[in-house]
Amino acid sequence: MYQVGHYGAALLVYAPLGTAVAVGGYEGLALIGGFVTIALSTLPDFDQRVPMLEHRGPTHTVGFALLVGILVAAAAAVLVGQSAPFVGLGLIAFAFAVGTLAIISHLFADVITPMGVRPFWPLSGRHYTLDVTRAANPIANYVLFGLGVGAVVCAVGIVTMVG
Repeated sequence: MYQVGHYGAALLVYAPLGTAVAVGGYEGLALIGGFVTIALSTLPDFDQRVPMLEHRGPTHTVGFALLVGILVAAAAAVLVGQSAPFVGLGLIAFAFAVGTLAIISHLFADVITPMGVRPFWPLSGRHYTLDVTRAANPIANYVLFGLGVGAVVCAVGIVTMVG
């Protein structure tokens, strides 16, 4: 998928987590998490700019998703420091989830294309594809974006009703 499709997938995947965090009273954190998820959602495609990396290779794996989750959690740990250990632990877990989900959303968006992904490389070279649409299909990209925006609208509605 293209950038707009990946943004939509990120919103769609993040919406349930963001809703839960906002309903729990952390609306600002939920909003920040959404922005971080969107910002990281196209990170796996940096492989197209690195000559030695195969596109949809190592950066399109569950291992890479976990690595990004760990790096985002580490960044959150540095930001929080020792000032609030219990709150900090929850924030670090949330940051890990945000980083991991951002990359997983990218894999979900790419699995619907004929090229698919090999998410468990190097443990398995098995290729997964649903072969629904080409990545370059603008209609598919905007439908995915619309689904993501729709999920966010639903999330805001839920938070508004509960709050």
